[in-house]
Amino acid sequence: MAGEDLRKGIRIWEGTSEGAGLRFGIIVSQFNRTITDALLNGSLRTLRQCGAHENNIEIAKVPGAFEIPSIAERMGRMGRFDALICLGAVIQGETPHFDYICTEVSHGIGQLSRDLGLPVIFGVLTTDSVEQAIARSSLENNKGSEAALAAIEMAHLYKSLK
Repeated sequence: MAGEDLRKGIRIWEGTSEGAGLRFGIIVSQFNRTITDALLNGSLRTLRQCGAHENNIEIAKVPGAFEIPSIAERMGRMGRFDALICLGAVIQGETPHFDYICTEVSHGIGQLSRDLGLPVIFGVLTTDSVEQAIARSSLENNKGSEAALAAIEMAHLYKSLK
């Protein structure tokens, strides 16, 4: 029937967007710093707007995107974060270097969520141009902000599934 809620009686697991009381680790690449600073600012702005306290946010700065997974793993093993947010910007150049970095970073971050048993959010831009990266790190369309929202929701979801 049209309009009928077929979910009635089914248990549904989902997170919320309330950041209060949660602890976040942010790993941010310093390469393409203009872009990654904007992603970091978007992430911090969203975490604070959602109620996360600044004392519950820690930031690790790494040289480039390739270094993100190893530091994220170390931070995750510390056992004091509810979620990790990985931020970086890899922009296509003239060599296959872009492909190697993107593959390793995405695989590394994806594997960490499974290995650590906590949300490790992929907020690494992989763009064809600087213009695309700027567009995805703007105030209106900030992927760092989206990564922060995902981290909050996933942290709640992980807690509810324990």
